Amino acid sequence: MWGYLVLVLAVAGSSAFAEVGLTYPEIARGFSSRIVSGWEAYDGQIPHQIGLRMVASNGGVFSCGASLIHNEWALTAAHCTAQRVSLVLRFGTVNQTRPTFIMESTEYYNHPDYLEEFAGIVQPHDIGVIKFRRRIEFNGFNVMPVRIQRSADKDKNYDQKQLVASGWGRTWTNGASPENLNWVFLRGVSNDYCARRYGFSSIIVPSTICASGYNVTSQSTCQGDSGGPLTIVDEDGALTVVGVTSFVSGTGCHTDFPAGFIRPGYYHDWFTEVTGIDFDWDFKDPESEGSTPAPENEVESTPSPEQEPEPSTPGPEQEPEPESTPGQPEQEPEPSTPAPEQEPDATTLTPETQESLSEDSEVSAESGESAESESSESSNSESSDSSD
Repeated sequence: MWGYLVLVLAVAGSSAFAEVGLTYPEIARGFSSRIVSGWEAYDGQIPHQIGLRMVASNGGVFSCGASLIHNEWALTAAHCTAQRVSLVLRFGTVNQTRPTFIMESTEYYNHPDYLEEFAGIVQPHDIGVIKFRRRIEFNGFNVMPVRIQRSADKDKNYDQKQLVASGWGRTWTNGASPENLNWVFLRGVSNDYCARRYGFSSIIVPSTICASGYNVTSQSTCQGDSGGPLTIVDEDGALTVVGVTSFVSGTGCHTDFPAGFIRPGYYHDWFTEVTGIDFDWDFKDPESEGSTPAPENEVESTPSPEQEPEPSTPGPEQEPEPESTPGQPEQEPEPSTPAPEQEPDATTLTPETQESLSEDSEVSAESGESAESESSESSNSESSDSSD
């Protein structure tokens, strides 16, 4: 009897899987689309986003995303780095031709349960980390770390929760590829719902998190977004990466099937084993002093006042929910003594503040020219890179 039931379920699951299918975003619809039905990000909006270019042994170049989680480490998908010979990382940019920092790395670690020899096939445990050749300096603006899901929340149900995914790429299947970093609201769905939509595929496991369009069915991740962050504004108001972009439906990125992500909360023991850093954390007592919990002090560098222009976030949906703006967890500085300069941002600026901001803008412009100059030299070395 049990054997018969197992056989029937296996056949039914195989049939549905063959019809719907799962695939990596890079493969969906002929290597052609990425963030779908989203918005362009402005500089500093998603400071933990990293642009990743990978070079294969045959010389092929591919693109993915990653998250800055430490000044020496990034979080990404295992299928992005599997069997690659070189990785080029770009930090602090919405346009990859003008990064704040750029570096190459050949050191990466993929989870041991992910089989690299089958990297072209969607698998569970599609998660890995990248080691930087040098330490990255956080600048309080467009190069800042983000914390990853704590182990206590690894099985948390994000059904109907507002999430944010981000990445570079085309805005529609077979559409044109924009130059700017894009982001999109997604709505979390339960693993049970996700498994049913994919015919009870064995790929949907407890360490999977799925999300569908937030208010438009075509909203999704797609090619080039793999490895990038899926974030939520957590209970304490701070931003948390709850998923690493992994797979989409084989029917296309814009179709009404959930996209799949990997929950990092399941892998803290492995993160510590590989990096020597404990990335796990817990909510602090509201009465206790100190900043939002994080693995190291560098990860919790206090953002500078330059982050305050957040209310200009594009997209009408962000105004009623400013705390949902990705990459800018405004509550992180709250536990420390509030600076007097922060008060005028919520009201009319005083002449003294306007003069101060004007001086900051001049300094920012000078640093921007320097960053662009460095970027031009770096981009010359990668002129052979092509879009997906």
